[in-house]
Amino acid sequence: MEFKITPQILLKAYACGIFPMAETADSPDLFWIDPERRGILPLDSFHIPKRLARTVRSDKFVVRASRDFKAVISHCATTTSERKETWINAEIRKLYTALFAMGYCHTIEVYNASDELVGGLYGVSLGGAFFGESMFSLERDASKVALVHLYGRLLYGGYRLLDAQFVTEHLEQFGATEVPKEQYGKLLENALMVHGDFHALPQESSGKLVLQIIEDMRPAPTKTKNGLI
Repeated sequence: MEFKITPQILLKAYACGIFPMAETADSPDLFWIDPERRGILPLDSFHIPKRLARTVRSDKFVVRASRDFKAVISHCATTTSERKETWINAEIRKLYTALFAMGYCHTIEVYNASDELVGGLYGVSLGGAFFGESMFSLERDASKVALVHLYGRLLYGGYRLLDAQFVTEHLEQFGATEVPKEQYGKLLENALMVHGDFHALPQESSGKLVLQIIEDMRPAPTKTKNGLI
């Protein structure tokens, strides 16, 4: 009998620290990922470059949350000159669209002055953990602005963990780091014990407000026996 992944099974998998991917956009199958080292963006040491902070504060872009999930995932699934392949296939779209309808999947959407969607990201929210899935950018800094707004929204909503899955060069500038599976498991367990409210902030929030939240609510650095997380 063929094993069928349902939205409920997907949520249980996230709670156990694993997530699905497809080989390519055309692949009909999914496989589970359980990395030995997990990429995270520590909420206590998230770095915002000064030039980017100025862009966020200027409100050059209008940023909204969870208004048009289908458009965001479609852009994330589109190949570009920089992204030759994508792991978002039809089954991924179906599953995460269902999670969005259930209130477990969210987007940050970035619009330009013409109200065109030019950047954004989506991810899964469970307890006090947010699992970033994918992002896209059609204009300079659009996805970076989305990430800063996500960070502020998570702080304001009481989240404990921002999962990046894998550390990329793009995420390194924000302080992304890898942690061993065992350490990640403890971080995830603690995060799942609290309730994160993604909609504690209004659907549309200004860059100035988000930066003020970050300044006021950023947690103190957490020390471990291996140094800062």
